[in-house]
Amino acid sequence: MPGDSLQIIDNEVYIDGSHLPLPKNAQFNYFVETQGSLLTDRQFRSLDVSVEDRNLLNRYQDANYFLEQVGIEKNTDNSFNPVYLVPLTKDALQKLEKSGWTRSIRIEADNIFGGDIYPYSDLFPWTRDNYGPVWIPRKGASIQLDEKNLALYSRCIGVYEGNSLQIKDNQVLINGSPATEYTFKYDYYFMMGDNRHNSQDSRSWGFVPEDHIVGKPILIWLSTDKDRSLFNGGIRWNRIFRVPDSK
Repeated sequence: MPGDSLQIIDNEVYIDGSHLPLPKNAQFNYFVETQGSLLTDRQFRSLDVSVEDRNLLNRYQDANYFLEQVGIEKNTDNSFNPVYLVPLTKDALQKLEKSGWTRSIRIEADNIFGGDIYPYSDLFPWTRDNYGPVWIPRKGASIQLDEKNLALYSRCIGVYEGNSLQIKDNQVLINGSPATEYTFKYDYYFMMGDNRHNSQDSRSWGFVPEDHIVGKPILIWLSTDKDRSLFNGGIRWNRIFRVPDSK
């Protein structure tokens, strides 16, 4: 929220230093090495993993090199067991750990799949899973226009709030006038998806100004399972007409 300080430490979110509990169905990506057999549709469905999320890594070119890089051990015949990269909730992970279907399970490391991280500056060696601390701009609050703040907030100042922002002879110019500080016109928000490793959110593209928020979900009127037809379990009746979590 505007004015908050946010930090992510090992995938755990902290707001103003206080731990923020994960949403109940939050997901993270895991490398799942089986005992040697492919997982079945029934097994995946018991874990609530959709068809498009059943990513079998062995089928890719250079898979052996990649699997070695992420720490998967070879068999005695120099082959690899099937290894999937799948998103799992906490409940699904615990179920899989007790299932006997796997030889190893390890969380996806952000140094391989983390992607580009806002504000895309060497001044901030942040990653997808270890981010911040970062202050979220609040209407009426002021910041000093130093190198780090310009990297973090120049898009807010120049694009969202409509100012001309320049640096000339080591002097910051806003609308052509020298400036050493800036006062925000809008409140801003930091967005995070609950599918934490598959969400391109504010960790990828930064702050969202208040005038970009166009509505609020008030009711789930239809929810479907994309892996099933409407007449074969395709309608998720347990979700219909529910009020979304206000948190």
